[in-house]
Amino acid sequence: MMRLRFLCTLPILALLALANVRPSMAQVQTEVPTVVPGAKSVTVEHIKIHGKSLEGNLEGDAVDRDVIVFLPPGYATAKHRRYPVVYALHGYSIGVEQWTHEIHVPQTIEGAFAQGSRELIVVLPDSKTVHNGSMYSSSVTTGDFERFISHDVVDYIDAHYRTLPNRLSRGLVGHSMGGYGASRIGMKHPDVFGALYIMSPCCMSARQFGDPNRTPGSSNGPNGANIDSEKALESVKTPEDSAKLPFGLRAMLASAAAWSPDPKNPPLYLDLPFKDGVVQPDIVAEWAANAPLAFIDQYIDNLREYQAIGIDVGDQDGLRFDMIKLHNILDEYGIASSFEIYHGTHTSAVADRFQNHVIPFFSKNLCFQSKCQ
Repeated sequence: MMRLRFLCTLPILALLALANVRPSMAQVQTEVPTVVPGAKSVTVEHIKIHGKSLEGNLEGDAVDRDVIVFLPPGYATAKHRRYPVVYALHGYSIGVEQWTHEIHVPQTIEGAFAQGSRELIVVLPDSKTVHNGSMYSSSVTTGDFERFISHDVVDYIDAHYRTLPNRLSRGLVGHSMGGYGASRIGMKHPDVFGALYIMSPCCMSARQFGDPNRTPGSSNGPNGANIDSEKALESVKTPEDSAKLPFGLRAMLASAAAWSPDPKNPPLYLDLPFKDGVVQPDIVAEWAANAPLAFIDQYIDNLREYQAIGIDVGDQDGLRFDMIKLHNILDEYGIASSFEIYHGTHTSAVADRFQNHVIPFFSKNLCFQSKCQ
């Protein structure tokens, strides 16, 4: 079967679409699953993990990151028992604390255990940055968040908790920007993780900027770049300036910091995909190179290493089209994946999915033995 891939050509006026996020897709309150009767309490620990991979980042983002750890009910009493670990990545515009409210942990973790999922450790690391999100990428501007998750956090958890320190006993999941992170990190680090769950990921497709057939208006440059938006972005000099920007412009700065860093361009140390109203092809190419659907073919052998891959997305979520593409690519390569388009928006069912699908998925597909093959 012949597979066709398309690059979406969009005017820069549609700034929210550039980062593949919209205000309606921002992390918001979600539906709360019903409390499961008889569910036993988990232990919640708030810790900090030093990110060696984040040291020296030009943005000045925190190197010591907040991390929340959820230990299963039996952890305190079964002193010699070791557990698999699931690492859950939050979305854009939030940090780890708000992420706990959106997936309603610890309630949903306790509910999953009470309904038959095997006990495991759940770890939520924080990856919020000056511009509201790291994109879980490797950048001199933000720091290497890809390695922070795959090595710094994993190494710390293995050293300080009774884990099963084996890739087959580690799961990686994320939603929205976190889903992008799970896709990106998962493709590159099958040596660290053994099962992968991707929830409504943003930013999967390579994109071009500007429309050569667009008639420029008074506020637009020759390639359709919106000069007012460009001026707003170029006026940002401090974190306080960034905080005043609307959602889409801030997302663009976060994407640029992650995908087109520039150590010689202070004070933000990034390059935008347009300048003086003109699209910058080299920067557009850098952004495209960070799109998982553009580089997935390079990592097919890595994806074959996973015990299981899960994908889900809401039927009212515009990102479902990229999820269909992702599933089809895996299918064409003969890589099995569970794929579900459920009823819901980008955020409405994320807590239900976490309790009734994500935790059971890892309960079934991670290794719970001291020796895993």
